[in-house]
Amino acid sequence: MVNYDLEKRRFVIGGVAAAIILIYIVRLFTLQIMSDDYKKNADSNAFLKKIQFPARGAISDRRGKLLVYNQPAYDIMVVMSEQWGVDTLDLCASLGITEEFYKKRMAEIKDPLRNPGYSRHTQQLFMSQLSAEEFSTFQEKLFRFPGFYIQKRSIRQYNYPYAAHILGDVGEVSPTDIEKDDYYQGGDYIGKLGVERYYEKQLRGEKGVEILLRDVHGRIKGNYQEGRFDRDPIPGKNLTLTIDLELQALGERLMEGKLGSIVAIEPATGEILCMVSAPTYDPRIMVGRQRGKNHLRLSRDPMKPLLNRAIMGRYPPGSTFKTSQALTFLQEGIITPSTAFPCSHGFNYGRLHVGCHGHASPTPLIPAIGTSCNGYFCWGLHYMFSNRKKYKTTQEAMNVWKDYMVSMGFGYKLGVDLPGEVRGFIPNADYYDEHYRGAWKGLTVISISIGQGEVDLTPLQIANLGATIANRGYYLTPHIVKEIQDEPLDTTFTRKHYTRVDRRNYEVVVQGMRRAVEQGTCRSANNAWYAVCGKTGTAQNRGHDHSAFLGFAPMENPQIAIAVYVENGGWGADYGVPLGALMMEQYIRGKLSPESEKKAEMFQNKRISYGSQSR
Repeated sequence: MVNYDLEKRRFVIGGVAAAIILIYIVRLFTLQIMSDDYKKNADSNAFLKKIQFPARGAISDRRGKLLVYNQPAYDIMVVMSEQWGVDTLDLCASLGITEEFYKKRMAEIKDPLRNPGYSRHTQQLFMSQLSAEEFSTFQEKLFRFPGFYIQKRSIRQYNYPYAAHILGDVGEVSPTDIEKDDYYQGGDYIGKLGVERYYEKQLRGEKGVEILLRDVHGRIKGNYQEGRFDRDPIPGKNLTLTIDLELQALGERLMEGKLGSIVAIEPATGEILCMVSAPTYDPRIMVGRQRGKNHLRLSRDPMKPLLNRAIMGRYPPGSTFKTSQALTFLQEGIITPSTAFPCSHGFNYGRLHVGCHGHASPTPLIPAIGTSCNGYFCWGLHYMFSNRKKYKTTQEAMNVWKDYMVSMGFGYKLGVDLPGEVRGFIPNADYYDEHYRGAWKGLTVISISIGQGEVDLTPLQIANLGATIANRGYYLTPHIVKEIQDEPLDTTFTRKHYTRVDRRNYEVVVQGMRRAVEQGTCRSANNAWYAVCGKTGTAQNRGHDHSAFLGFAPMENPQIAIAVYVENGGWGADYGVPLGALMMEQYIRGKLSPESEKKAEMFQNKRISYGSQSR
């Protein structure tokens, strides 16, 4: 008779044995095939692979002035598996660090969350950016500390105290950086802001490697196979920027003690001649081991000096926006250059009143631009939004208006080659339908016609409007890099973007902007050397009004278009116009006249009180 219980036991025992064998096979496969730990361990006994870091590309301005370069620095690396009886007290004394710092740093290195890809058999960064003096002192004692090595690399140096927001800086990679790009490992450096960040792949170059052979005692015996498998590093590519350093320096001088921005563009190319954001900081403080401390201090400053207001600041454009309205009304046939509207100290319609300063009334378009008449542009938008022969509904008119604004570079990112650009805001019909639950009309949103209400632009977008008018109807994407070594410039920056407005209508607006300089609100920008076209802006604010200016020069064959925006600066003529005039003179003539230099010193010393406000 068959014993079924015994038969079942045989199957159970056989199954358990098979499972154990399978587990061992899987584990052996994982260790020998899937994992490289054993290979690293074996290799580390015979070889030392030293990373050779490439020189980071240099950065110059449009005239060849060297802005950013490299200087040698030294990192201390450690291989955890080679630390045989290191005297930690002696090590700490030699490096001028505390035992607490040593223990904390070792724990950070071993933490896979802080140091992804950690291996005890490969070099890990222990301490970075030793000076030449610190390096020479420690090198004499290096033989006492097995497992520790010195790695030569370079750190950035900034020649001038200007253009911090443009240049950016370089810092140690974060875990996120390492996860995104396997080029990096713990302790590497990466561009953090500005051009250093945007053009990181071009600037960083390619790492090399030197493979050294060890004996059984771990001593270096020379290059493996006489360097046959070594790989030289490939230096990063040099960049030439579009900015003019002297113009940038003047802009930063003029904006001392103020909040705001100055942006200048070469209309024919879209090259950014200067990009000032105030307050700023000296980029030279963002290098070396003090970078973290200085970055923390700047990040806590209530005036936000790390914020690049030129591309991240969203502001009501004020009356500079009237130029875009004139172009839209002309192209849509709402007005002609001779169309005149009344302005009795502003726009009055029933109980609605939008104030204005005193000037002749009624007035046609060109004088309306010259005197910055609020009433004129309110009437223009009212007639556009209420025109039922041309548009079936106010919503349709609103969306047509919005499309014109988008074609002029508003409401979306322009695509400048710097990180952090914001899009500003241009409302459409859907926005107002949701906001007012469908119960709105043209008069409800009339303030957008004079650059108030929901309209927000960046200073870069305002400057680009000036470049578009200077070009009579098109712009090239504003960009900060003029040339990349041995590499063509992105075609994005060489393509013309045409607006929905004809050239003949731009000529009318140009005449209005010239009128503003000769007889209107921009008279302080007039000079005997070249013809300036301008438009003031006084943007209402919860506090003191913002002062703005939009202009370009010369009137024919323009060389520079500029936007000035000074927070709480008052009337456009108070700060915007004189600062813009000084910047144009510096660029076009190459220097300031003695009289203009005195004005520059005066504005440099003028401070605006912002109290405890933070932005």
